[in-house]
Amino acid sequence: MRTEHLARRITVLTAGLCIMALGVAFSIKADMGTSPISSVPYTVSMFAPLSVGTATIIMHCAFILLQIILLRRKYNPLQLFQLPVALVFGALTDAALSLLEPLEPSGYAESCLCCIAGIILVAAGVSAEVNSDTVPLAGEGFALALSSVSGLKFGTAKVVTDSSLVTISLILSVIFLGNLGGVREGTVAAALLVGTIARKLNAAVLPLREKYL
Repeated sequence: MRTEHLARRITVLTAGLCIMALGVAFSIKADMGTSPISSVPYTVSMFAPLSVGTATIIMHCAFILLQIILLRRKYNPLQLFQLPVALVFGALTDAALSLLEPLEPSGYAESCLCCIAGIILVAAGVSAEVNSDTVPLAGEGFALALSSVSGLKFGTAKVVTDSSLVTISLILSVIFLGNLGGVREGTVAAALLVGTIARKLNAAVLPLREKYL
């Protein structure tokens, strides 16, 4: 791979992480539930002395460890680059939350708008990440590993992963918060819409990817 192509792909990945982090921040400010992949870090941040970004990094490290356990000798050491990606994404998430700190939706309608913005931005970030063709986020890497060892299709493995995260988030919320915490209607909407929107964006940018990346 030529150096300029690699540089472009890293730039696209970085842009995707920035957009995704901003989407997560909008979802949190909406207070209608975050996307499944962010539900556990957000819930943990509500009862533990950890920021959402720090909790995100810890969760991604756990995903990397689980990939190694699942794949064993088949694990590709290059996938350890998921760690710096996780560090960057966690830091960007906290930065995005700081940027949106003044934003306070005054009613349900404004919360819905923030939730919609969050879903669209997360989908756009996922699309950029996928099209960068570099290193997946650790959550997707775990779904790929699960698919590899179980024989499940990637889409099914992703649903299993997301469903497990939402379940863990619910359990933690009930135990430590006494309520549903960060799992609400926005979580369901994100689970249903992020993948669909990302696929449509992927199809739209495919000509650009083939030309420039």
